[in-house]
Amino acid sequence: MNNFNRNILSAAVGAVILSLGGLAHAEDTIKIAVAGPITGPVAQYGDMQMSGAKMAVEQINAKGGVNGKKLEAVLMDDVCEPKQAVAVANQIVNQKIKYVVGHLCSGSTQPASKLYEDEGILMITPAATNPAITQQGYKMVFRTIGTDDQQGPTAGRYIATQIKPKKLAILHDKQQYGEGIAKEVDKTVKAAGIKPVLFEGISKGQTDFSALITKMKKEGVDFVYYGGYHPELGLLLRQSKEQGFTAKYMGPEGVGNKDISAIAGPASEGLLVTLPADFSTDPANAALVKAFKDKNEDPSGPFVMPAYAAVQIIADAIQGAKTEDAVKLADYIRKNSFQTPIGKVAFKDNGDLKEFEFVVFTWHADATKTPVK
Repeated sequence: MNNFNRNILSAAVGAVILSLGGLAHAEDTIKIAVAGPITGPVAQYGDMQMSGAKMAVEQINAKGGVNGKKLEAVLMDDVCEPKQAVAVANQIVNQKIKYVVGHLCSGSTQPASKLYEDEGILMITPAATNPAITQQGYKMVFRTIGTDDQQGPTAGRYIATQIKPKKLAILHDKQQYGEGIAKEVDKTVKAAGIKPVLFEGISKGQTDFSALITKMKKEGVDFVYYGGYHPELGLLLRQSKEQGFTAKYMGPEGVGNKDISAIAGPASEGLLVTLPADFSTDPANAALVKAFKDKNEDPSGPFVMPAYAAVQIIADAIQGAKTEDAVKLADYIRKNSFQTPIGKVAFKDNGDLKEFEFVVFTWHADATKTPVK
């Protein structure tokens, strides 16, 4: 064998060894896609989800991983847009990733969930709250957060029993999440004998609310419920204050983050928000909270601990079921309970949590919040 042929053979053997080494490495890693908005107007919520999921991966790996394998978080940006979410879901299918934590926005989660169901991929969303997501009869779809038909009535009951407004307006952003939760509030207050004087949609991305504010002034509105996200409500709050409209506002977890204070400034003071319980105040999570703070990350965001819990449930299910088969894991998850940073959780047949609590908070201009007594 001449030197030329020997070099070719040597290179070929090296390539095979590298390939096998890469395969072995891949087999020693369990990939979990974390899908949500990394960019776009609600990226801050994506940051919460990514933060919680990555911390779970880091801590599980530090304890030896799962059955001797390391977890790997594969971050995917869907910009909270349905079409992009479907594109991301297709990437996850093509990369043969078996598990997804996400998506975040309900309008993105629902179309992506169909692909996961069809392809046998396990999905746990820590943030999408629209009930329709788990009313599709799917077996591969779960969530570690409550639903709008839990959150909406929480807000509606508070409005009816504590606020007792004379003239109530209910607004929404015409999106699956925002309009869905607004309808739940509308249903709840009507059952309590309060008929809103307005139930009206705005446009996603709208920046001028002068006409709407004038209309609410004319109707004598003294309380406004808004279903949607913080970019629009922040501007609505600011413009209301500038135009002397003094009605009190309330919104869901989609508005409860520091950017609403940045957008609305002093006008965000006193905003009422329904949010998941603040799991960062649970003494059982003290060590985990410290781990987040040591990394200069905020553990109190509404989707941080639910995202951590989603990763943990996947890992615990793999460990408990002694399989990485996603379909078998979905069955295992339905039949078992899991101790997580959001408490001990168990699931209904449709993939929703059996129990989840939303709490009313008062939001402050400095982006802090206090629970309403």
